[in-house]
Amino acid sequence: MLDATLKKQLQAYLEKVVQPIELVASLDDSPKAREMDELLREIAELSNKITVRQEANERTPSFAINRVGTDVGVRFAGIPLGHEFTSLVLALLHVGGHTIKLEQAVIDQIAALDGDYVFETYISLSCHNCPEVVQALNTMSVINPRIKVVTIDGGVFKQEVESKQILAVPMMFLNGQHFGQGRTSVEEILSKIDVSGGAKKAAALSEKEAFDVLIVGGGPAGAAAAIYAARKGIRTGVLADRFGGQVLDTLAIENYVSLKATDGPKFAVALEEHVKDYDVDIMNTQRASKVVGGSLIEVHTESGAVLKSKSVIIATGARWREINVPGEKEYKNHGVAYCPHCDGPLFKGKRVSVIGGGNSGVEAAIDLAGLVKEVTLIEFGNELRADAVLQRKLTSLPNVKVIKSAQTTEIHGDGKIVNGLSYKDRNTGAIHRIDLEGVFVQIGLIPNSEFLKGSIDLSAHGEIEIDARGHTSMPGVFAAGDVTTVPFKQIVIAVGEGAKASLAAFDYLIRQPVELEEDQQKAA
Repeated sequence: MLDATLKKQLQAYLEKVVQPIELVASLDDSPKAREMDELLREIAELSNKITVRQEANERTPSFAINRVGTDVGVRFAGIPLGHEFTSLVLALLHVGGHTIKLEQAVIDQIAALDGDYVFETYISLSCHNCPEVVQALNTMSVINPRIKVVTIDGGVFKQEVESKQILAVPMMFLNGQHFGQGRTSVEEILSKIDVSGGAKKAAALSEKEAFDVLIVGGGPAGAAAAIYAARKGIRTGVLADRFGGQVLDTLAIENYVSLKATDGPKFAVALEEHVKDYDVDIMNTQRASKVVGGSLIEVHTESGAVLKSKSVIIATGARWREINVPGEKEYKNHGVAYCPHCDGPLFKGKRVSVIGGGNSGVEAAIDLAGLVKEVTLIEFGNELRADAVLQRKLTSLPNVKVIKSAQTTEIHGDGKIVNGLSYKDRNTGAIHRIDLEGVFVQIGLIPNSEFLKGSIDLSAHGEIEIDARGHTSMPGVFAAGDVTTVPFKQIVIAVGEGAKASLAAFDYLIRQPVELEEDQQKAA
């Protein structure tokens, strides 16, 4: 199962295991079970603190990683390789007593949870968003054994996936009820199951002294702004829904200057680590609800916190644009998807459609063509807008059909899952229906600026209007990245815009009259 290089690397990690652990396997005669048995025995051979035994479980093949003599443990139903191999390694280390790298306040909050929680998380091994959820829940389970977790590979347990009509991953269930889906951090999970903890956190945030620069958003623009501000030696804070922003949902990055190739999650981790090298107060899982101008600018959050700052940089980015037709919301995660890399394997052998003929849409169609029975790409315009190299690749695929000058009018379903799509031929006006099982929407982005309506000038498309220095219509408030009117939404551009906005904010601060500085300090 593991090659010599991987075994050597894993053995080095397993030296950090300080408490004995056992791998408890539930196996049958299936090929997957034989693979699992081989993997577990190879792991056990790499450490004298790891043993293997068998014990029947309701899910087979599966295995638990248990700390001997305790009720600490996690379970994998399936073989956690691919993107989940890191989850396996971390589970071995954490169950084995290696230090968990979370803020002590978060660890204490998890340990104090009063209740019994059973999480089931459905994943696919090709999903780049799944590992964060798996690792978050596994970590919580190690900290608080009343939290039980099992990670289920949808490709192995297909009957479960079909019976629960799971067409998007990661998909979480808590105590048998749907809990959530999509990339989710420890803090986000905590905020949903510990409401009182969220209120306490909001109160603590409100007590913070005023910042010199408060950045709202933790994507590339926000990270660059934070680094440039902190290097000036001024009090800097970052308020972020999730650090990394939209980059977390991006798989391949091949056009960031100096990096030949990387992936979004890895790039996001690098952003956060770079920011943490400086004295920056990072406040995650917080979403801004409004910005109020004044001698000290106030940023209100949905959790009820109110933070104050002498200047603010808004870098809240953008999100996938929806097509807003009947059936889209009704069948979201039940056949309507937005991430082909994450959810594509769930449609193996089925018929799907991709809506959108730009780079994202064509790339999605190419990726899906290797998994599904048939792909129909629907483009509103008369021609595809993707790069020529992508179009050439697309036309070479035998199971891809392209329909141009087509307007999607409705997504159909049987009340539970998608079973078709209708579109209008824009040349003739005729309505056509396609029978299929999945729809992937890839039509661009919409700025995350709704919380600013009525307070800061926005364009007709909802983008924050900025000048050449990134200044908005509100004094002391700057903006950067995909949420603004800057053309061309690219990571490298967002980084430059974040740096520019930060330098402009610093220039704004040093030009403030001394009297205003004194007034701000009194108000704080």
